Amino acid sequence: MNDRMVAIVTGGGQGIGKATTKALLEQGYAVIMAEMDKEAGSETEKEFKLLGPVRFIQADIAVEGSVKNMLRYAVGMFRRIDLLINNAAISANRPLTSLSLKEWNRVISVNLTGAFLCAKHASAHLKRTKGSIINIASTRAIMSEPDTEAYSASKGGIVALTHSLALSLGPEVRVNCISPGWIDVSAWKKRRNRKKVGLSALDNSQHPCGRVGRPEDVASLVLHLASPAAAFITGANFIVDGGMTRKMIYV
Repeated sequence: MNDRMVAIVTGGGQGIGKATTKALLEQGYAVIMAEMDKEAGSETEKEFKLLGPVRFIQADIAVEGSVKNMLRYAVGMFRRIDLLINNAAISANRPLTSLSLKEWNRVISVNLTGAFLCAKHASAHLKRTKGSIINIASTRAIMSEPDTEAYSASKGGIVALTHSLALSLGPEVRVNCISPGWIDVSAWKKRRNRKKVGLSALDNSQHPCGRVGRPEDVASLVLHLASPAAAFITGANFIVDGGMTRKMIYV
């Protein structure tokens, strides 16, 4: 087991993080799945245990002590870290005048500061294995809907943090970023929140690719960016949105 490459996936119990955890296990990784939601984390660990070594640890990545504990657990369990996926994120989408400072700070703390703390404390381990960091941002880093200030600002920060980390940690550690667009995660939620969302023909057809995205679309790019085939790629942001950010819309 100690010869396997080891990945940490934050927010790995649901959505894109869950799909990424599954893809990594199928690729032969051992996975530490860090998740705030104990129900989601425990459920996913049981669901995936036959795919390979997967361990759930409850962690709040906005708290430095919790991040350190997560990394101690990972190294204690598998003796190495090869890949860090900074995926965990929350939102507080509400009108600007209703958004409290507490809500703003919590979103920034989880989405942006959490990625910084994970990268900071994992960096020494990743340098030893010539590993990689992949940050999950969002197309909200470059375009917005109303009332998304905290989330959009945090994801813009993730894109900037990515190229900064790439320069600071290279050449030993590569750091890249994926910015998903509309990804339907309804089938990848914890069991009691799982429900089929009916996507309309318009939902799909407005995407130049002809459909709304799936978590697997992001997970497949994670696998590529973590692989030796991507050895010359660092500091980059990859948009996975079915072409929506390239579409001019006039009313």
